[in-house]
Amino acid sequence: MDHEVRGYRITGVVQGVGFRWFTQRSACALGVKGTVRNAEDGSVEVVAVAPARTLERFEAELARGPNGARVRAVERESPSDAGPFGEFRIVR
Repeated sequence: MDHEVRGYRITGVVQGVGFRWFTQRSACALGVKGTVRNAEDGSVEVVAVAPARTLERFEAELARGPNGARVRAVERESPSDAGPFGEFRIVR
């Protein structure tokens, strides 16, 4: 299967609620590689690498978020990093 690299910016109440840990667990469960980090503007940035069908499921998980989060939007954007990625990790 061909893998895609996608960048996401998640906005809403997504910092200080375990969003990065939730994202890492979801990515590992789905076999997604990449990174997640808090951005200075209060959003969360994700770079994800997986087959397109898997990324659609992962994007749905990002939109759901963990308990305590209130996701306003999951926007696709150009990935900030193209890898290579060994496993999904929290950057900061």
